[in-house]
Amino acid sequence: MPAGVSWSTYVKMFAASLLAMCAGAQVVHWYYGPDLTIPEIPPKPGELKTELLGLKERQQKPQVSRQ
Repeated sequence: MPAGVSWSTYVKMFAASLLAMCAGAQVVHWYYGPDLTIPEIPPKPGELKTELLGLKERQQKPQVSRQ
């Protein structure tokens, strides 16, 4: 008896939690909808919206800490 409950109660709770988890994931999937578009050509540097803007500045100007 896991967690001090009978096996039937344990299996019922496990099934209910698994069902709730899958249903919640499906609702989130429907609401947000994945972006399934694949561009024909790769974007040019700077056109990609997920590019980190401060990354180039940090790579060009390394900070040296002097104490």
